[in-house]
Amino acid sequence: MAAKSDEKGEDAAFSAFLSEVKQIEKRDSVLTGTQQIDRLLRKGAKYANLNPYEVLLIDPEISPEDLRKAYRKLSFLVHPDKNHDDKERAQIAFEAVNKAYKTLEDPEQLEYCKSIWEEAVATTDQKLREKRAENKKRGIKFIDEDKNPELKKEMIRKTMTKLFVDYDIRKKQLEERETTEKKRFKEMEDEEKDKIKRVKEYEQEWAASRVERVTSWRDFQNKGPKKAKKTHSYKPPKFKQETRS
Repeated sequence: MAAKSDEKGEDAAFSAFLSEVKQIEKRDSVLTGTQQIDRLLRKGAKYANLNPYEVLLIDPEISPEDLRKAYRKLSFLVHPDKNHDDKERAQIAFEAVNKAYKTLEDPEQLEYCKSIWEEAVATTDQKLREKRAENKKRGIKFIDEDKNPELKKEMIRKTMTKLFVDYDIRKKQLEERETTEKKRFKEMEDEEKDKIKRVKEYEQEWAASRVERVTSWRDFQNKGPKKAKKTHSYKPPKFKQETRS
C-alpha cells in the first residue's frame, strides 16, 4: 500500500511538473513586446541568443514559411517604434531577432545550425540510453522522458544552446590565435624589410662614395710619392787667424 501511495505521489508531482512546463511554453508564445524584450535581454541572454532557434522560439524542423511568420511576429513585438518607452533596449532585442533570422535564412549558416541540432539530438539520445540503463538496474522500466516527449525536447534545446556557446568560444579562440600568428608574421616581415632597407642604404652610400675614392686614388697615382724635403745641417762659422807683426 505504501509503495502504491508513493507511486501516486510521484505521478502527481510529475503531472504538476508537466503542467508547469506547458504553461511556461504557452506563456512564452504569447509574451507581450515588453516581456519579449526582457526575455531577449535577460541575464545570460548573451549566450542563449547564440542559438537562433531559442531567439525566435521555433523548432529546428520548422518550414521556411513558418520561419518567416515567426520572425515577422516577433520583430513586430520588439520593434523600437512599438516600444516608445524602452527604445534603447527594444533596439538591442530587435537586432538579436534580425540576426537570428538572417542566420537561418542563409543556406550555409542554416546547414551549420542544423548540424548543431543533429549533434544535440544524438547527445541527448545517448544520455537517455544511459539513464534507461541506470533505471533498469534499479528495477524501473521507464524514464520520465519516455512518458513525455516534451522533456526530451527541452533536453535537446538546452544541449543545443550549450553547443552553440561551445562552438562560439572555440571560434573566438581560433580567431585570436590566427590574429596572434598574423601579428607575429607581420613583425617578422617588417623586420626583414627593415634589414633589406638598411643593406640597400649602405650599398647606395658605398656606391655614392666610389667616385670620391677613385678620384683620390688617381690623384695619388699621378702625383707620385711626395719628395722628401732637403734638410740643411748646421755649419759653424769659420774664424780667421790673427797675424801679429
